[in-house]
Amino acid sequence: MTYRTLLACALLGAALVAPAAFADSPPSGSRPAVDPRITALLGELGKVHDISGVALSPDGKRLAWAVERKGKPMIEIAGADGRHAHPLVASLKPGSCSQRDISWSPDSRHLAFLSDCADPRHKTSHVMLVAVGGKAAPVSLSRLNGYAHALRFAPDGQRIGFLYVAGSNRRTGATAAAKAQTGVISGGDMAVQRVATVAVDGGAPQALTPADRYVYEFSWSPHARRIAYVGAPAPGDNNWWIAQLYVQDAQPGTVPKSVVDPGTVKGSLHGLQLALPRWSPDGSRLAFIGGLMSDQGATGGDIYTVPANGGRLVNLTPDVHVSPSWLTWIGAQQLLVSQISNGEVQLARYRVAGEQARQARILFTLAASIGDGNAALAVSLSANHRQLAYAQSSFTHAPEVHAGALGETPPPAVTRINAELKPTWGKAVSEQWDNEGKHVQGWLLYPAHYDPAKRYPLIVYVHGGPSWVTMQRWPNAGYGPAPFSALGYFVLMPNPRGSFGQGEAYTQSNRKDFGHGDLRDILAGVDHVEKKLPVDDKRLGLTGWSYGGYMSMFAPTQTKRFRAVVAGAGLSDWRSYYGQNLIDQWMIPFFGASVYDDPAVYAQSSPIHFVKNVRAPTLLVVGENDAECPAPQSFEWWHALRAEGVPTELVVYPGEGHAFHKPADRRDVLQRALLWFEKYLPAGG
Repeated sequence: MTYRTLLACALLGAALVAPAAFADSPPSGSRPAVDPRITALLGELGKVHDISGVALSPDGKRLAWAVERKGKPMIEIAGADGRHAHPLVASLKPGSCSQRDISWSPDSRHLAFLSDCADPRHKTSHVMLVAVGGKAAPVSLSRLNGYAHALRFAPDGQRIGFLYVAGSNRRTGATAAAKAQTGVISGGDMAVQRVATVAVDGGAPQALTPADRYVYEFSWSPHARRIAYVGAPAPGDNNWWIAQLYVQDAQPGTVPKSVVDPGTVKGSLHGLQLALPRWSPDGSRLAFIGGLMSDQGATGGDIYTVPANGGRLVNLTPDVHVSPSWLTWIGAQQLLVSQISNGEVQLARYRVAGEQARQARILFTLAASIGDGNAALAVSLSANHRQLAYAQSSFTHAPEVHAGALGETPPPAVTRINAELKPTWGKAVSEQWDNEGKHVQGWLLYPAHYDPAKRYPLIVYVHGGPSWVTMQRWPNAGYGPAPFSALGYFVLMPNPRGSFGQGEAYTQSNRKDFGHGDLRDILAGVDHVEKKLPVDDKRLGLTGWSYGGYMSMFAPTQTKRFRAVVAGAGLSDWRSYYGQNLIDQWMIPFFGASVYDDPAVYAQSSPIHFVKNVRAPTLLVVGENDAECPAPQSFEWWHALRAEGVPTELVVYPGEGHAFHKPADRRDVLQRALLWFEKYLPAGG
């Protein structure tokens, strides 16, 4: 869920919020006691070097990747087999500045990227260009007075395009901390993100798209004469759910044409979302993914095509039982697709024939997470589509760059960036069960040092979304399931109805039913695990963030099986939430109407409506400036639990948004959660 909010209750519970002087530290009013086991675990989690981007050169001869070194992304370059890796800029001191958004020139001779290294005092981003293989230093093509990302070389090699918010250095997206809502409230942040370009010989950025249209993603046509993009009127955080697909000439001042408007089309895409527009090799058609999605960037649905000049919209995959998440054309009638199936990633070829796409074959399946930094589950391909590269991680293996031939064998790891890291948690197993005619999958982490002769507590960890999925991935120092396993818990991570991985009908099956059918799927999963493993049903816990935080508030109102709860950035009352946030567009597809037109459908899924049923001790954590799940929702639940005599604690983190970015805060949240479950669900009990 992606939402900006008015934090009307930001001053409530002041004793729980650190004063401004502690803005860079965890809340100080009730810091948890230091636990040596947790301190050691947090130290291990902090050792991972995240890989935020991977790019294979078009000729397939070189690899570049961005890896976190001392807290900042740094670009390294190597041969396609990962050998002879070295920093792109030899003189750059790790952690001194950032390099990100890698893009190769079509001839593979130059690398473009975004960096603040050229202006370290003001941390101003520059579009940089460097000749690969030579001794020349990178040159700045343009100093940017604003926030930029999604760098893309044009296919003709003459320009570099990117998404640009002129005059603002604020990171875009609703997971970022919201601006303070004071003074005259205008109804949202009206900054506009546009497609801009810089010539390869330098100059000022040139905006291509209109000033009244917020662009979420774009792609170049094969000959660089046109662009396609997903866009909507500002404010951008609110209107992605009503965005349209546009095509226009790749020149300033041209009038865009809407080729797909989900609000007016008939059929399976009506009123839903679209993402990842991709041009066919001849430029005649666009393919994209459309479906019910709760967050921009968390893509899943069916594959659609439409003529690039507008025309008949075709759903190529109306009956598949997987969730396509990323795609690209690899021929006139072939698509390469990353899809989610039963909590795993599959790379598959689809053959497009007229108005149908046949899944030619699954190339390989991975119990892991992959990506190249441009989109979830994306891969980087050589120009001839014979080689690929991506970053991969799982619960067993920390992130590494994988590269090799595109075929039926997954490419091997070609780096050893995190080779020294070993899991301190238990093994991961895919569990599958059936409930109410639906097939459900989830991941189960065993306790570390598992002994089948013992009985263990189990914590259910619910993913965000709801339109997303839990897949295997290596944890970082943020909030996640692995640390609970490391301290002796079973951890069940279900993918109930509403998740990706079982087809679009499954994803849409919790519309107008949040917290009911999905909860029954989760409880059926708990029963499934308890029948086969030594789980103590009297020591069940529940946690999650965002949608998972909402479920952590709602589930204890419907069942007393959970004996302790940690709710991260949750929602307690959909009715009050509707009026507290400025991101109301997302709610219509999920609830079928606004709260003003159908308040009953919102009430039936609101935890506050059933609060008298709750007995589980509950820890609540939230960012002060959360733009997705507003802090007043946690205040409201905390107040209600206190009134009902339920043990509860609320911790509000100053300056944080929906996704916490301060390392100290991420560590503090995890430590508090681990101690909360240790108190009420002791692993050794």
